[in-house]
Amino acid sequence: MLSSQEPPKHRILGRGDINVSFEFFPPKSDAMEETLWRSIRRLEPLRPEYVSVTYGAGGSTRERTHATVGRILRETTLKPAAHLTCVSATREDVDEVIRDYWDLGVRHIVALRGDPPGGVGERYEPTPGGYINAADLVSGIKKIAPFEISVACYPEKHPESPSVEADIDMLKEKIDAGATGAISQFFFDNEVYFRFLDRVLAAGITVPIVPGLIPIHNFRQASRFAERSGASMPDWIGHRFEGLDDDQETRHLVAATVVAEQVMGLVDQGLTEFHFYTLNRADLVYAICHLLGLRPAKAFTEAKVTT
Repeated sequence: MLSSQEPPKHRILGRGDINVSFEFFPPKSDAMEETLWRSIRRLEPLRPEYVSVTYGAGGSTRERTHATVGRILRETTLKPAAHLTCVSATREDVDEVIRDYWDLGVRHIVALRGDPPGGVGERYEPTPGGYINAADLVSGIKKIAPFEISVACYPEKHPESPSVEADIDMLKEKIDAGATGAISQFFFDNEVYFRFLDRVLAAGITVPIVPGLIPIHNFRQASRFAERSGASMPDWIGHRFEGLDDDQETRHLVAATVVAEQVMGLVDQGLTEFHFYTLNRADLVYAICHLLGLRPAKAFTEAKVTT
């Protein structure tokens, strides 16, 4: 006889128990812009703590970031966190961007060194007359306005770093310069994150270290991205996706299961803050947030019913 009992429960969370944030990147075409805003509108009712918008080294990318941040402020209820890097800009150029963000109404910056103009794998050289690294940038931001500042951290070390210890030393420099929290590079093995937390705490760093999570929409692309970013991909994940290259529907279901298991494993260990790299797609992220206990705000639900 089948049992009527419910399946084993993970820790149950709801609104007020957790905080989520979402990362988007500025669109490069009209079609990509439509996808971006469809995703933003889909996720907005979940009331994230903030949404971040990435920032590239090129002038046109910067302009798209500014335009996206401005539209979020004007047309949504969301709080944008603008990314800012040291790449290909003098201190004066970056300081002007910082002041423009403050005047626009932005109060949160994600301060990053940024990738070399030639891309990941190239040797990074500070821009002459520019900020040297993320710690230097954090210090510069703090001198201009009292922004909330998030920085990056790397549970499996930055690809250019000689060791995890060197990464943690750099993280401490960024915190000492005024950063108020850190967002981790994405990872797929929760034990990697917890080992990193132990090392961070041992180094005397006590600011929030928010886990960064990325849904696997396409396994091959995710694997290549992980390799370039220095994030390991456990073999068991590859086995989950075997034989699904031409089966998008099943691949999508498997992807949802993989990331849901990872998130619930973090929840079971007491984690309550999560940052999602959305890749400008809302479907998997929305489903994960639902599992975490988040529901659309009543105001959004009522508006949908009446329109």
